[in-house]
Amino acid sequence: MIRKTIVIVGGVAGGASCATRLRRMDEHAEIIVLERGPYASFANCGLPYHVGGVIESEDALLVAKGPLFKDRFGIDLRTGNEAVKIDRERRELEVREVATGRLYRQHYDALVLAPGAAPLRPSLPSIDLPGIFTLRNIPDMRQIKTWISARNAKSATIVGGGFIGLEMAENLRHLGLAVTLVEMLPQVMPPMDPEMVAPVHEYLLSKGIRPVLGTAVSGFAESDGSIEVQTRHGVADRAELVILAIGVRPETALAKDAGLTIGDRGGIRVNGAMQTSDPRIWAVGDAVEVRDRVTGAWTLLPLAGPANRQGRIAADAICGHSAQFNGTQGTAICGIFDLAVASTGASEKALLRAGIKGWDKVYVHAANHAGYYPGASRIHLKLIFRTSDGLILGAQAVGKAGVDKRIDVIAMALQKGGTVYDLEEAELCYAPQFGSAKDPVNFAGMIAANHLRGDSPLLQWSDPRLASFELLDVRDEDEFAEGHVPGARNIPLNSLRTALGSLDKYRPLAVYCAVGGRAHNAVRLLRQHGFNATNVSGGYTTWRHFNPAGNNS
Repeated sequence: MIRKTIVIVGGVAGGASCATRLRRMDEHAEIIVLERGPYASFANCGLPYHVGGVIESEDALLVAKGPLFKDRFGIDLRTGNEAVKIDRERRELEVREVATGRLYRQHYDALVLAPGAAPLRPSLPSIDLPGIFTLRNIPDMRQIKTWISARNAKSATIVGGGFIGLEMAENLRHLGLAVTLVEMLPQVMPPMDPEMVAPVHEYLLSKGIRPVLGTAVSGFAESDGSIEVQTRHGVADRAELVILAIGVRPETALAKDAGLTIGDRGGIRVNGAMQTSDPRIWAVGDAVEVRDRVTGAWTLLPLAGPANRQGRIAADAICGHSAQFNGTQGTAICGIFDLAVASTGASEKALLRAGIKGWDKVYVHAANHAGYYPGASRIHLKLIFRTSDGLILGAQAVGKAGVDKRIDVIAMALQKGGTVYDLEEAELCYAPQFGSAKDPVNFAGMIAANHLRGDSPLLQWSDPRLASFELLDVRDEDEFAEGHVPGARNIPLNSLRTALGSLDKYRPLAVYCAVGGRAHNAVRLLRQHGFNATNVSGGYTTWRHFNPAGNNS
C-alpha cells in the first residue's frame, strides 16, 4: 500500500473538517495541517460573545485542541507554520515557521487550500491608529478585550452592519459601552431586503445602539484621547475604540502565485468536487467561489456551514469517492440580543441583480406560537416564489422566537425543489407553546397558493399600479384612527356587507388590514359580489416597514 501525504493549508472550519474526514476515510494516509496562527479549529463565530462575557471561558472556543488532532486522529497539526509558496511541478510547499522564520519544503500527493478570508481594512486616513481593530481570530479578540479593560472604555463605534458588526454591537452593550453603528448602506444586514430589517433598526435604538445609516466612513483622527470617526457627511462619532466589520476578502495570494484559476468574484474557482484548476489541489471554505443554488451565479459566501460541508466533500474526492457540492442557498441567521434575523435562498435584491423575472412575494406577520398561550411574539416572514409553478426561491424572517425553525423548514423545502403548495400542506409540530395549528410557514404557503390560483390575488405596496386602485382599509375604526395609509377609505370588515352599495364596481379595490387576514376575508367577499378586489400583501404592518417614517393621515 502506497501511503499518501495530504497537506491542508488552514486549520479552521473547512480545513479541520477536511482533515478529520480524511482520517475517517483513510487510516493510512499522512495528514498534515499547516496553520499560520497559534490555534486551529476554534469557534470564530463565538469570538464576539467571549468579548461580551456571554461565553465566559476562552477555552470553550477551542473546538479541537492540538493533542486531540494527534491522539485521536493521528493528524500532524503544525500551528505557527505558514505556507508561502506552492511548487506545483514538484508537488511541494515552501513553509515558513512563524516564530523562527525558518523555511522548509513539504511534499504532498494531494493539497487542500483552506486559508479563509481576511477582514477588510481599507486605505483610509489614520486607519492604523491604536484602538482600531478587526476581529478574525483569538489574538484579535484578546487585543480588543485588553484594550477595553486597560482603558476602562465607555464608548465604541462599529463600522459595518453585517453579522460581525451587529454581534459586536450587542456584546459591547453587554459590557456597558455606548455603541454607535455606522453602515454605508441605508440598512443593516445588507444581503436582506430593506423592508425586512426595518424592525431591526427600531430594535437597535431600543437597546441603546445608535445606527448611523447611509454614510460611508472616510477616515479617522485622534481627538482628546478618543478616535474620531469621519464620514462623507461629517463626524459620525467619537469613541475609545473602533471595530471594523465591513466585510472580508478571500485569502487567495498563495493560489494566485501558483497560477490557479481565480474567479470573477476574487475567490478560488473550483468544480463540484472542490477541485481547483490543478487536479492535485483542492480548495474549500471562505476562499472559494461557489454557485448560488437559486440564481446560478458565482458568489462568495463566508459561512461555517458550507465550509464544513466542502471540507468533507474534498476529503471524499481525495479518497476516490464520488462527492459533489451542489452550490449554496446562503442559509444564515444572526442574533441581536433576543431578536433573530434569518434568511435562505435569494433575496428580492439578488433576483433583480441577476435579472431573473417571473417571481412574486408574500408577507406574513404571525405569532410564533398560539396567541392564547403566554409569551407569544410576532414573526415577520417574507417568502419569494416563482409565479409559473410556485417554486420556492427564498425567504427572510425577523422575530424574537421561532425564526430559526421557520427558516430551516423553508431552507430544506427550497433545497429539495419544494413549492408554495408544499408549504401549504406541510405537517409541522404543534402544541400551543411551540406553534399554531396553522404555522407561519403554512400561512405563507396558503397566501401564495391562493394568489397563484387566483382565489385571493395579491398586490405589493411597491407596485406602481397601486395608484389606480381605490385603497380600502378594513380594520376597525380605532385602528384606522391611530394610523393608516394616506388616501385610504375605512370600512371595517364587520360592516363591509352592508356597505357594498357605496363602493364603485368599476374601479379596482386594493384592500388591506393590519397583517392580511381580514383583508383576505374581505377580498373573498368582494370578489363574489362582482368587485375586482386585491389584497395588499402584509397589510399596514408591511406598509410601515416600507415607510418607517411614513406620514400617517
